[in-house]
This record gives sequence, C-alpha cells and structure tokens, in this order.
Amino acid sequence: MAAHFVVECIDCGTLSPYSPRTTLCPKCHSAWRQARYDYETLAKTFVLSLRERPFHFWRYLDLLPISNAANIVTLGEGGTPLHHAPNLGLMLGLPNLFIKDERQGPTASFKDRQAALTVAALKEAGIQEAVVASTGNVAISYAAYCARAGIKLWAFLTSMVPAAKMQEVAIYGTQVIKVTGTYDHTKQVAAEFAKRKGIFIDQGTRSITPVEAMKTLAFEMAEQLTPLLGSRLSGTGKLKSSPWRCPDWYIQAVSGGMGPLGVLKGFEELQLLGLVSKKPGIAIVQVEGCAPMTSAWKRGMDQPDVVVSPITNISTLSTGDPGRTYQLLRNQLTKPDSRAAFESVSDEEAFRATHIVAKMEGISLEPAASVAFAGLFKLVRQGTIHPDDIVVVNASGHTLPIDRDILGEGWETEVSLPGTTEIEMPREGLLAALNRLDFRLRKIVIVDDDPNSVRLIRRILQARGGFEISEISESTKALEFIRAQNPDLVVMDLMMPDLDGFGLLELMKKDPALASIPVVVVTAKMLVPEERRRLTGQIQRLLQKGTFFDDDLFSEINKALE
Repeated sequence: MAAHFVVECIDCGTLSPYSPRTTLCPKCHSAWRQARYDYETLAKTFVLSLRERPFHFWRYLDLLPISNAANIVTLGEGGTPLHHAPNLGLMLGLPNLFIKDERQGPTASFKDRQAALTVAALKEAGIQEAVVASTGNVAISYAAYCARAGIKLWAFLTSMVPAAKMQEVAIYGTQVIKVTGTYDHTKQVAAEFAKRKGIFIDQGTRSITPVEAMKTLAFEMAEQLTPLLGSRLSGTGKLKSSPWRCPDWYIQAVSGGMGPLGVLKGFEELQLLGLVSKKPGIAIVQVEGCAPMTSAWKRGMDQPDVVVSPITNISTLSTGDPGRTYQLLRNQLTKPDSRAAFESVSDEEAFRATHIVAKMEGISLEPAASVAFAGLFKLVRQGTIHPDDIVVVNASGHTLPIDRDILGEGWETEVSLPGTTEIEMPREGLLAALNRLDFRLRKIVIVDDDPNSVRLIRRILQARGGFEISEISESTKALEFIRAQNPDLVVMDLMMPDLDGFGLLELMKKDPALASIPVVVVTAKMLVPEERRRLTGQIQRLLQKGTFFDDDLFSEINKALE
C-alpha cells in the first residue's frame, strides 16, 4: 500500500487528504488536483515490494491512492501482454515495434484500469451510487466493476454509441440513459443529474483515480521492455544504465486525453524512483472529424480548438471539448526534456489500419484503437518516428462485435448448398457450390533470400486472396524455377548472394520465354542513379522495404498485372 499519499492542488499547491467525496481544493476551490506519494521512501522499497507480487494491476498498490487492500475490487485487470510486432515492424521498417494489448482486460478495454481503481476508492469511501458519462467503453467497464462491488451505476451515453455497447452496459444492471446529442452534451446532462441527486460522478482527469490508473500502463511497459530490449538491443549503445527500460515513443488514440496524461505521470514517477532515465515521446492521435487537441497543437494554441459537432463514425473518440486536459498535456509536452507529436487520421484510414493489423499480426482492434495505428503509419511516413526507435502502441480495445463500417461490402462469399437438409449431400450439389469458388488464380513467384521479407510479402498477398504464390531463395536456381512455374508476375529482391537481382533481370530479359513476365522489385537497397538507370525499362515497379504498406504492394502488383 502507499507509504504516504496526498492530493496536491495544481493551481495553488495545497496538500490535503484524498477522498472521492472531496472534489475541490480546500484553499482555492480548484477542481484540478493530483496524487503525490513519498517518493524518497518508495525509492528504497518499491522494487523490493514487487518481488512477491503477481504481474497485474494491483502489483503497484504502493503508488495507488488506496489505503486498505481489503477494498480492492478486481476482475483480473492489468498485466496485459506486450507483443513484439515483427510483421508490422518489417512492413514499416521498425524492428522494435511493440503492441500493448489492452484488449485482454476483463471487458476488452484499457478503461478497466480506470474502473477498477475508481470503484475501489468508492468502496473505501462508502459510496454506494455513482454516475458516469461515456461514449461506450468507460460505461461498460464501470458497469462491470460496480456490479462486482454492489454499487448502483447511472450511465449516460450519447445516442451515437452503438446499440450493442449500450446493451452490454445494461446487462450488468446499470441504469442506461441515452442522450440525443454529442458527448459533450451528454457530460453536461450527467453532471446536472449528479448534482441534483447528490451522487458521485466520475469527472475524468479531475477525479484523481482515472489518471492514477492509467499510469500503471507506464509501469507495466517499463517492466516488460526490460528483458525484451536487453536481449534485442544489447551492444547497440541505445540502452541506458537505468534498471527499467523506456520506449522512445508511446502512441495512443485519444478522446479526452486522460490516457497519455497518466502515462506521462507514470514515467515521471519512475524517474523519481530512479528506475528509468527518461520519458518517452508521446504521440497523440485523433480522428479528423473530432480533433480539438491536434488542431490546437498544430496551430500553437494554448486552448483546445473546440469541435461543436463532431463528424465521425468512431463515436468513442468524439470528445469535442477536452477542456483543461489539453492544457495539462501541452504544459508537459512543451518541457525541454519532452517530445511530442499530434496527428489526425480519417475514419477510412483507421478502418484500413484495422485490416492491416489484423492481417499482419493477428490482432483485431476496435476502431478507436485502429486510430493509433493509422497515426503510427503517418508518423513513420513523415519521418517523425525513426527506424531505430523503440515504439509502443496502445491497442486499447477489441472490435467485438465487428463493426460493418470496418468490413465494408464484399467481405463474404456465400455458398448455398442444395439439399442441406438431407443426411448425405448430393455430390452434384457440392461440386456446383465449389465451382462458384473456382476463379482463376494469378501465379506469383517471390525471389528473395530473406525469409522475413518473403513471409511479409506472402502474408500481404494471402490476405488479399486470388494469388497462387511460390518462392525461391537461391538466385542461381531462380531462372529455371521461374521458367517451370510460368508465373504471371515475379516479385524480386536486388541484394542476393552469387547472382544479384540486376543479373537475374538481365538473364530473364534475354530469355524469350521469360522476357514478357512483369517484375516488381522490393528491396532494402538504396539505389544510386546508375543502378536506377539499369532498372529502367526492365521492371514495372520499385518498392523500398520498410517504407511500403500492404495496400502499396497490392496496388503495385495489380498495376503490373494489368
């Protein structure tokens, strides 16, 4: 448990005891406060206290505002995996790309951290009724934890929230109030209701526990990266002497901005304890139809660029007015030792990212989480994120059920089998049904001695369908292999031992049987002008490894096949 914790007023610095019943500074009446701990004492005891504790959220109880562990309400939150993303990293040229898989929370969202800590604090304070305003995930998490704790919850949700999420909130016994209007309108209605009834209301960044809960993401990432980076990066000179490791960039899609604020506080506390030597760069990504923070940051504004009417299908990110949270983030991220990037992406870019991450890494994301990955793609293309950077992206929630907007049209092929009510299916009916799937496959040969590159290219093509793929790693045998396969297209690397891609191309063009086969070159080699001239007229397309996306490769292959 916390060796000592108080709340400090952000505006006047007054220190006071913490209780969720007390929402204002006793001196200046500011609603903006933050938890503070006895860092000097904890620097001597914190790591030792972790030795006997399992890897979950409450592992860090010494740095959480709970006095008695008996008040903990848990459903198994925290301790989520940190996955290395080799396929996505290869596609982006980021060998040290990691995904913090917050989909593994009890209600499949990183908001479970917030709900677990807040509900424990409510239980400790004897509070038996609460109000929350939400765009979906917060209400689901709070509904589950309040049910566990026996606390009555009133959940105010904007009418833009999908019906399936509203139903999930209701199944826990929560009273659901659907508000026809924006999320900001919904927050206003919920606040007025709580005031009239005298009920506790979760106020996000101002409620202490939400930010404290989100900082555990930083603690977990730092612990998890330590063994991973110790084996992956030793001898590079990139690692520091601190016991725990910090990423170069942490990327998250945001609505109100609470998550990054908590992560920043977490890394600052780890610095105070001497466990990390720096803070990560923070990349904040919003949807273009509701990007008050990104817009304000890019325009150099101190206040958020308020969006009155959000225009997005990703309702969980539709906070048009993040209020003072943006100012707090801006204050933190403009310090000399800080790095920041603010970016916005379209709904379509987010849905595309959902497909890419699912196909590359086997991870299915909700649209809000996909916004973070779409932002990652932009930041890599812009050069903000460098190839040697250690990057962690928050996969904040799972896309269950799958949104139709993500899949679009034509995602399924229907096969109707006549006579399916019979015990033995007629062979003629089965063959007729299979014939519907018998479309012509385009044959592609991959010539590359790098198994990782071959795996990535094959995976991209397999995910698109319609290709029969074969590969060969020995360039000296490639000519005969291509002749035997008679493919519609060859995808080739340039840097291969014995016979490089330039030599193989020249041999193909001299062979009448192979000269007309289109060739797409995918290479890590940075070509000099003379090498580019050698390829002129010999190939259809040139793609640089680590700089292309799956759509790029698929598009270039389709063009070459036309």
